[in-house]
Amino acid sequence: MRPQSVGTTPGSATADRRLSCLRRHLDPISSSSSSPSSAAMESSQTISASPTSAFDSVFAHLAQAPEDPILGVTVAFNKDPSPIKLNLGVGAYRTEEGKPLVLNVVRKAEQLLVNDKSRVKEYLPIVGLADFNKLSAKVIFGADSPAIQENRVTTVQCLSGTGSLRVGGEFLARNYHQRMIYIPQPTWGNHAKLFPLAGLSVKTYRYYDPPTRGLNFQGLLEDLSSAPSGAIVLLHACAHNPTGVDPTLEQWEQIRQLMRSKGLLPFFDSAYQGFASGSLDADAQPVRMFVADGGECLVAQSYAKNMGLYGERVGALSIVCKSADVAIRVESQLKLVIRPMYSNPPIHGASIVATILKDRNMFDEWTVELKAMADRIISMRQQLFEALRARGNPIEVHFCTPGDWSHIIKQIGMFTFTGLNSEQVAFMTREYHIYMTSDGRISMAGLSSKTVPHLVDAMHAAVTGAA
Repeated sequence: MRPQSVGTTPGSATADRRLSCLRRHLDPISSSSSSPSSAAMESSQTISASPTSAFDSVFAHLAQAPEDPILGVTVAFNKDPSPIKLNLGVGAYRTEEGKPLVLNVVRKAEQLLVNDKSRVKEYLPIVGLADFNKLSAKVIFGADSPAIQENRVTTVQCLSGTGSLRVGGEFLARNYHQRMIYIPQPTWGNHAKLFPLAGLSVKTYRYYDPPTRGLNFQGLLEDLSSAPSGAIVLLHACAHNPTGVDPTLEQWEQIRQLMRSKGLLPFFDSAYQGFASGSLDADAQPVRMFVADGGECLVAQSYAKNMGLYGERVGALSIVCKSADVAIRVESQLKLVIRPMYSNPPIHGASIVATILKDRNMFDEWTVELKAMADRIISMRQQLFEALRARGNPIEVHFCTPGDWSHIIKQIGMFTFTGLNSEQVAFMTREYHIYMTSDGRISMAGLSSKTVPHLVDAMHAAVTGAA
């Protein structure tokens, strides 16, 4: 058979055009001196002469995404040149001087790690650092937990609280019969974003009661009562974000009984253990109540707040199972979620945590520093409460339950839900250079004795309409 001449077939012409276009992009000088074929010239009309221009990008159609509503507060704060600016949006602890804090015990643990010449930088297993996992389970469930003693708990190291929630969500979407998760209204903004991406459908249950600045307990019970059997329920273990409103232990017991009677699956988000009350055990009580009844649950832990390891991204996901055999199989499935997601977790932050948790003296030092952080936040609540009351009735009548600012000291943890609306927040930012999320949430850790008067002045002006 006689071979066809090169360049005479439609396929060859297409190839020529592609090669010519490629040459023009790779070597625009030489290609401009050559004599392109008519096919190449026709093709060049559809190609921008400048491959770096915006119109060349395959992403040119993308719109500018809005800033994250929480992290965007800090972006705006950093751009403000005012010397009196105040950032109350950041979800991180600050000292009385407004500076980030690295715990002394963390520095000691890091120094021990640095001095240990036997340490290497090899990959961790998929589930993370074994000591870290074992000790983290004891922190949240208690060292004497029957679930731990009976090997019914599987714990995997994850990328802080967010990563723990995401891994848990994807595990449930793959392996649990119900793909609906109920989250409180309101809740941390990332909850509503990460669970759908993990494959779960999100619904809300009533939680916060604006008129009382407290818990809408009746609404919570009604909504969970109407949830389908087997639905997943996201619960804040303590220091609810953003409201600072927690159920009492008696209310927690009613929630537990209702959820167990309906077969609802608890998924705890524990981001503030020890950071709320100053006691690791007290802040873990709600979780331990659910574990004590022998039922199953999930718990996402973060060491960002209580050890100040924000940027180290240290967290854990624990799943309490009915039996040791089930726990082994659950862990095997968690590996299948983690491996294609991030392969295995980082070693440094988890090593810091493990070093502190397994040494009695360092553990005790941590609890002292942890309580000091919690106590400063509680002190800021008291100072703000007293300063607002000192301003007298005008602000009380316009803003809060008549004659009562007690919700500030009744709420707990890093955040206070002030009740300020978005217009008042915008006014305070514009006129007083005070930054917070538009829902009126403020970080008590961002306050100091020096800045409380400035905040009170701004709140007074915003609420009374004074300019």
